[in-house]
Amino acid sequence: MAPGRNGETWSALPSRVNRNLSLQMNRISEIIEEFQSVDDDFKLELLLDYADKLPPVPRNYSAIIDQENNLVSECQTPVHLIVEYTDHQVRIYAEVPPESPTVRGMVSILIEAYNGATPEEVLDIPTTLLQKLGLAEKIGALRSRGIGAIIQRLKNEVRKVASVS
Repeated sequence: MAPGRNGETWSALPSRVNRNLSLQMNRISEIIEEFQSVDDDFKLELLLDYADKLPPVPRNYSAIIDQENNLVSECQTPVHLIVEYTDHQVRIYAEVPPESPTVRGMVSILIEAYNGATPEEVLDIPTTLLQKLGLAEKIGALRSRGIGAIIQRLKNEVRKVASVS
């Protein structure tokens, strides 16, 4: 078992975290199912609905969210990301400009599905997520690469803050 912070093992985590694991996995499955259940013509519309749901950055992070080290530089859209690990859960905060609704929608999906998740769940985000959502061909190669960079940055930040590999 991989050690968590303070040397505890993941198997020693409280049972509420184990319940959270199945809830988080169900949430991404529900989102994928939601996208798979709509016609291709409506997938982008659904993504735009998620863009409108992106939660605002909490006030206590507003002063630091725009710092250069929080910028996902590999993405053409200015995406700022803060990842924390507290109480055995990953917390994700992001700022994406409203004029980039596609990227904003994907970041919103990631937050909805993985905020409160365990580090392992975040590290297990499938590389085929865009394909599973039916969005890979709809959003194009450039945006797909940018979203891939966001997912990779999220995973890297989780590895740092939760001390997992």
